[in-house]
Formats: sequence, structure tokens, C-alpha cells
Amino acid sequence: MVQAIVFDFDGTIIETETPDYQSWQEIFLEFGTSLSQKLWTGYIGTAAGTFDPYGLLAQQSGRSVDRAAVRTRRRQRFHELVAQEPLRPGVAVLLEAAAAQGIPLAVASSSTRDWVEEHLTTRKLRDYFSAVFTANDVERVKPDPMLYQLAVRALQVEPAQALAIEDSLNGMLAAKRAGLKCVVVPHGMTQHMDFAEADWVAPSLADIGVAQLLTM
Repeated sequence: MVQAIVFDFDGTIIETETPDYQSWQEIFLEFGTSLSQKLWTGYIGTAAGTFDPYGLLAQQSGRSVDRAAVRTRRRQRFHELVAQEPLRPGVAVLLEAAAAQGIPLAVASSSTRDWVEEHLTTRKLRDYFSAVFTANDVERVKPDPMLYQLAVRALQVEPAQALAIEDSLNGMLAAKRAGLKCVVVPHGMTQHMDFAEADWVAPSLADIGVAQLLTM
């Protein structure tokens, strides 16, 4: 029986991964080149800064890149695209069901605290979560298990009693290495990743009954 649930944020609660890639792809196209989706997806679910798109942009285009100007413009476009994204299907229902049954919830995200807290607050989701752990809380983010270890400790459950909801390979690996069960709900950017270690893979949380999730 699941006694706690830990959600990833990006790509799991809101599908931010496609807007992130799209906003960069638009920049690359302006420079007369393109950003490989395969290359991009390899970095999904891990730390910002692991991949240097500015350096790649300069290398592929053969042009100098004003990092500050590109950063500002790209970030604005990214925020515009994310604002248009609804919650992923089934998320709201699961949050409500868990709250009704007194099941504690946390977020474990490789993104920054400002980013995660901003969107949870804007979407009126913050009060569902007893704890939020982000890149600001650990030395190493996913696939390192520390974010999930902190989450289950804060929720006061054993790892085997907790369920992780993820969308990426790095996230799944982090959850499994921490000893949690893991349900993966891929999207267009992650659907071809190898989720063989997951306990369950579904196209949508809405395709899984809440009762089924809570009795895993």
C-alpha cells in the first residue's frame, strides 16, 4: 500500500520539456541551424548547465553568440509556452484523491527552487505538498537518488512505501536507486527512453485508476 507519493515537476506535473526544447529550437533556426532532439532528450531530468546550448549554437552556426541577449529572449519565449500548458492529464485528480485520503505528497525536482515554487504557487498546487526538494537542496541532482531520499525522509516513510511519479529516464533511475516504486508517464520528448526498470509505464495518469496507484 502506498503511504506517500513524490512527484517530479518538469514534464510530470506540467509538460515543460517540449516548450523548453521548442524555445531553443526556434533560436537555433534563427541562426540557420537546428538542435537535435535526440541530443536534447539525453539531458532531460538532470541539472541545468549540464548541457551548453550556447556553445553548440556558436559551433554549429559559425557565428558569435551574445549569451545574455539570447538567454533573455529564449527565457521569455519559454515562459510564454509553459504558461499555455495545462496540468498533465490525471494530475489534478490524483492530487485531490491523495489529499482526501491523507496521503502525504512531496516534489523532487532537478530544477531550481524558484522555478518549481513559482509554478506550483501560480497553479494553486503548492498547498498539496508537504515538502519540495530541488537542485538548491543537493550537491547532485537526478539520476543521483538524493532528492528522493530527502523527500521520503521528510514524509516520514520508508522508501518502499513511497511511489515516485516521473517522466524521464534520469528521474526513474533516481527514484529506483532511492528504493521507491516508480510510475513513469512519458510524453513526446521522453517516450522512446528505456523505462524497463519502472514499476509501471502509462501514457497518462488518467489511464491509471487512483485506487490502482494507491494499492501498488
